Amino acid sequence: MKRDNMKDNQQELFPIVDIEGTVIGQATRGECHSGSKLLHPVVHLHVFNSHGDVYLQKRPEWKDIQPGKWDTAVGGHIDYGETPEAALQREVREELGISDFESIFVSMYVFESQRERELVYVHRTTYDGEIRPSTDELDGGRFWSMKEIRDAIGKDVFTPNFESEFQRFFNTLLPSQL
Repeated sequence: MKRDNMKDNQQELFPIVDIEGTVIGQATRGECHSGSKLLHPVVHLHVFNSHGDVYLQKRPEWKDIQPGKWDTAVGGHIDYGETPEAALQREVREELGISDFESIFVSMYVFESQRERELVYVHRTTYDGEIRPSTDELDGGRFWSMKEIRDAIGKDVFTPNFESEFQRFFNTLLPSQL
């Protein structure tokens, strides 16, 4: 569905953090995504089903970063004054319509692109329930087999952030390890 009137709120306030996640200031989305490299925190949730498939979201064309690409099931900015745990719960509810999941913390790392620097809190979950992707925030989503993901890496299908994170943390996982 094409939504010409949709765009990200460039005035939304994000916390600015150090590499340990301590809040040291605040800035707008526009400032954080302008090439300033202000380090701001985000949460990611990788959703696996019990067969080892990975749910990915399709980013809408109106997004200011990586429009139209497939990405981590849930990814969102931590709002100013919000904890990573609260942001994860909020983003999963908003993006996938899920509130009954248990997440496992995987790691925290700094991701840097030409436009931004993010402190990424990576989580994963195994979930076989109903997923209802937001029609306001996403252009849908689906489960991908590990083979499908591996075959599409490097072919401009996924966001660079998803590709690097998948290869770093999940590429060698077997279904029995979920």
